[in-house]
Amino acid sequence: MSSELSKIWLSSPHMGGQEQEFVNKAFEENWIAPLGPNVNGFESDLKEYIDQDKEVAVLSSGTAAIHLALVQLGVKAGDEVICQSFTFSGSANPIMYQGATPVFVDSEPQTWNICPKALEKAIKDRISKGKRPKAIIPVHLYGMPYMVDEVHEVASKYNIPIVEDAAESLGSTYKSKSCGTFGEFAALSFNGNKIITTSGGGALVSNNKASKEKTVFYSTQARDQAPHYQHSEIGFNYRMSNISAGIGRGQMLVLDKHVALRREMHQFYETIFSEIDGVEVLTEPSDDYFSNHWLSAITIDPIKTNGIDREQMRLHLETHNIESRPLWKPMHLQPVFAHMPYYGGKVAEELFERGLCLPSGSNLNDKDRKRIKEAILEVFKN
Repeated sequence: MSSELSKIWLSSPHMGGQEQEFVNKAFEENWIAPLGPNVNGFESDLKEYIDQDKEVAVLSSGTAAIHLALVQLGVKAGDEVICQSFTFSGSANPIMYQGATPVFVDSEPQTWNICPKALEKAIKDRISKGKRPKAIIPVHLYGMPYMVDEVHEVASKYNIPIVEDAAESLGSTYKSKSCGTFGEFAALSFNGNKIITTSGGGALVSNNKASKEKTVFYSTQARDQAPHYQHSEIGFNYRMSNISAGIGRGQMLVLDKHVALRREMHQFYETIFSEIDGVEVLTEPSDDYFSNHWLSAITIDPIKTNGIDREQMRLHLETHNIESRPLWKPMHLQPVFAHMPYYGGKVAEELFERGLCLPSGSNLNDKDRKRIKEAILEVFKN
């Protein structure tokens, strides 16, 4: 059956139409390098969108942004950094780049993000062992804001800076304030599957111009001010190109539209599963939270669904050429991180066992939704 049907992707790039104009202009003016009007314009567009008081430096990826945040916070070999376990490896890998140790913390069941209680337990225990964490990396997973007030209260109590992983949450807000503006630093991502894309790319949000200038310095190989190439610090090749930034400028024109369309997909799933016992859709726990619903995600309780589980649904959708994906496998269960410290219970593990991400793209149409709905209902009918 799948060979006869076009593929419905989990989250594919969605162009708005004006991206090519910015790219063409870059070619016409020969601005191809990692600097130019589109880089400056994209940074300005992002700053205006999230918070005029913040500074934004566009980079090659969200992972690069987290890495440069840790560099600027002075994270070095032998240090420890607390990281949400239920996330993509891009949240944790930069800790290892610095030779530091990630300390993983479980999620809470409301937002699926870092649990404030487990976070404080981890901090207390690491301090008792003589290892005060140098930073905390919470994630706004799938576009859902983490418990900002509670998490930041704990961080402030122990005076530990927060690096927000806002890679999936551009357009999301907590108490009407944009995700990516709460921490000492924040990382954004414009990977091909994100709510807007630059093909590949990211950005580091910081609190002042000095931090932005340092970000640009490190991301362009830490070249000193000199007529020759001179380097007093280790740098990285992390700056976004003017071509990629041109795509980003075009995407910014449709960002709010994309958010609205993703939220419509979330409501589409809410309606489908409202009458199916044992399936829960991740949604905002209160009006304080506004999610872009970058990905719509569900959990399935096989005890309540007559044995139907996440994997049965995934495989059934696959026969209809519809892509879905299990939720993130927690970092503390990954072979590469299995020996690292972990604090909390089984929330993240149970979410991984029961959870599934469903097609959520802003470019899905009524025909796609009809196919998705029919395939989902077939699972439970059978």
